[in-house]
Amino acid sequence: MPAYLVVRLLRALLTIFLVLSFAFLILRSSGDPALMILSPDVPHEALQAFRRSWGLDAPLWQQYLGFLRNLLQGHFGYSMRDNSPAMALVMQHLPATLAITLPAFVLKLLIGVPAGVCAALHRNSAMDRCVMGLSVAGHTIPSFVLALVLVLVFAVGLGCLPSGGADSWRHAILPVLTLSLGGAAVLARFTRSAMLEVMGQAYIRTASAKGLLWRAVVRRHALPNAAIPTVTIVGFMVGSLIAGTVVVESVFSWPGAGRLLVIAVANRDLAVVQSLLLLVAATMVTSNLIVDALYGWIDPRLHHGRAAKD
Repeated sequence: MPAYLVVRLLRALLTIFLVLSFAFLILRSSGDPALMILSPDVPHEALQAFRRSWGLDAPLWQQYLGFLRNLLQGHFGYSMRDNSPAMALVMQHLPATLAITLPAFVLKLLIGVPAGVCAALHRNSAMDRCVMGLSVAGHTIPSFVLALVLVLVFAVGLGCLPSGGADSWRHAILPVLTLSLGGAAVLARFTRSAMLEVMGQAYIRTASAKGLLWRAVVRRHALPNAAIPTVTIVGFMVGSLIAGTVVVESVFSWPGAGRLLVIAVANRDLAVVQSLLLLVAATMVTSNLIVDALYGWIDPRLHHGRAAKD
């Protein structure tokens, strides 16, 4: 197990390194930050002075080596817009993102998992068709369309909720609903499929033949085994807590990290974008490591299989 965890950790570090390297190259080949931040109309001398002050006049390989050196020293650069530390700026916006993503994540679990289980236990019934119909609709509707529909219904039509901003807890309701409904639909579909696959296994029929109550069969045998594939999609949702808010925060003018990423990309604020991508990649990788660890806890067969190979 220690060797397995070391390998996974090295892969995680390599993934983060590749993400940051790719972002570094793409950002510097997609446009000149000096033209975006200053203006194409400013004198050529001012543009050159700006590039020189931020090291943009150096060859690309020198900029890359400097970027890696600063990264290893824990220096994430400064925002070109206001000259503030990039990572500190990201951390200032992170609590606002967590304020809507964490409740949305809990709501996804509370809606999606029970709905998928009920649909599987009542296969081909009216409940199953209703759950799956709503699941397909929630999965296929883009988040910005869902956000606009919620605004039209609750903000414009009923007038009971604000359409944007972050002045009170009421402003968070529509962003939370937008983030949770689509994820709940995905969870419901995955949970239903996992439950149906487990319910068709021989050990479920054996447990029923032994005289166990159907409720006990579902609770002791079906649900734990169906949780194994479901954990994968849940881990992906945890990893996308920050990246998944880009569109929603922009629609609702929510001052979080997702909206900051959109603004930073539009302004070619390199250090801020790189800091945000580092945070997103670290979240994704950490969630995958946690999922791998949960596999061994949920399904002991995986742990025994690795031990036998070792």
